[in-house]
Amino acid sequence: MGDFFTPEILWWVAGFLLLGLELAVPGVYLLFFGIAALIVGTNAFFLGDSIFGVGQQLVAFVVVSAVVIFLGGRFYRARRPGPPSEDDNPVNRLIGREAKLSEAIEAGRGRVALGDSWWTVEGPDLAKGTRVRIVGANGNVLRVEPIGAGTA
Repeated sequence: MGDFFTPEILWWVAGFLLLGLELAVPGVYLLFFGIAALIVGTNAFFLGDSIFGVGQQLVAFVVVSAVVIFLGGRFYRARRPGPPSEDDNPVNRLIGREAKLSEAIEAGRGRVALGDSWWTVEGPDLAKGTRVRIVGANGNVLRVEPIGAGTA
């Protein structure tokens, strides 16, 4: 039984334990330490205790952890999406559409129905049923103007 708990087996157990804990906790940091422990355990298995002692294994774990964290950070940063752009906002896809006011615009605010959803709109005071064009968005509030406004 004493031969079973060799340093490489303990490194592998620690590595798999850290990888398992990675699934239970938020974040990604345990993944890197688990990979480093598995690498050190594999090196200890092939090199043996006489060449790769426990002190050297601990130093190797620190160095390998740093390298894995550095490489993993670069990997994740390269695949992380950038900040959302205005084009990503689905409300902006409504700009240019025409609709009919379902509630009059009074004091600058009203409502319009688009498909199966209701939207708050802002614009000049208009009567219920007026045809409007969506010209912009302020958050989830659509800016509208009457169709034919500004034309001669």
